[in-house]
Amino acid sequence: MSQSSAKRKIECSSIQLGVCFSAPVYFDDGENMFLSAKNPVKKYHINAIQRWEIPFLLTDGYILSDKEVASIADEKAKAADVSAQMEDIDASFFGITEDD
Repeated sequence: MSQSSAKRKIECSSIQLGVCFSAPVYFDDGENMFLSAKNPVKKYHINAIQRWEIPFLLTDGYILSDKEVASIADEKAKAADVSAQMEDIDASFFGITEDD
């Protein structure tokens, strides 16, 4: 990420628990990632920016709506189901059991 590109500035005091952004969020240096896209802000994120006295964050994204967050959660759940099914198929095909 280039510092010369225009990023939206987000005051850290406005960051709330559970908020998700459409694009990665970077620390105030514009280089180091604070939060990846589509992942919620957790308590430890808030603790970190307070402890390190980070005044603002930068992003190209926007705050996702509750509907968008729910859709992403559904996609992640479906992907986890498919992954589990693929593991079962692999185990069956290769004759792997839980005891192996």
